[in-house]
Amino acid sequence: MMTDPIADLLTRVRNANMAGKAMIDAPYSKLKAEVLRILKAEGFIQDYSQEDRVLHIQLKFAEKGARIITEIKRVSKPGCRVYRSKNDLPKVLNGLGIAIVSTSKGVLTDREARLANVGGEVLCTVW
Repeated sequence: MMTDPIADLLTRVRNANMAGKAMIDAPYSKLKAEVLRILKAEGFIQDYSQEDRVLHIQLKFAEKGARIITEIKRVSKPGCRVYRSKNDLPKVLNGLGIAIVSTSKGVLTDREARLANVGGEVLCTVW
């Protein structure tokens, strides 16, 4: 039984990224798909698709195999949830990275959450 599926997804992406793998698979959930949607929109992964309760994730690399994702970190954990108001949302590397936030208006980046005037649970940071 998995207690933190988001941490599992982030670990799979981190490990595959470090190993230089182009494709990985992960179990499907709506929240994981939303996190991957944001990672794709922000240019951190190439693409993802869902097939039979499995997410197929295609990682993105720069020229000569350089990694696009430098670091991906889980912030809010099952044992210690991290909630922030719209004014206290983290700015990752002064805006070069993103924080993924679960809000009442859906899963958003920290910039989108500030524009929508909402706070929420900070799921992870990526840069």
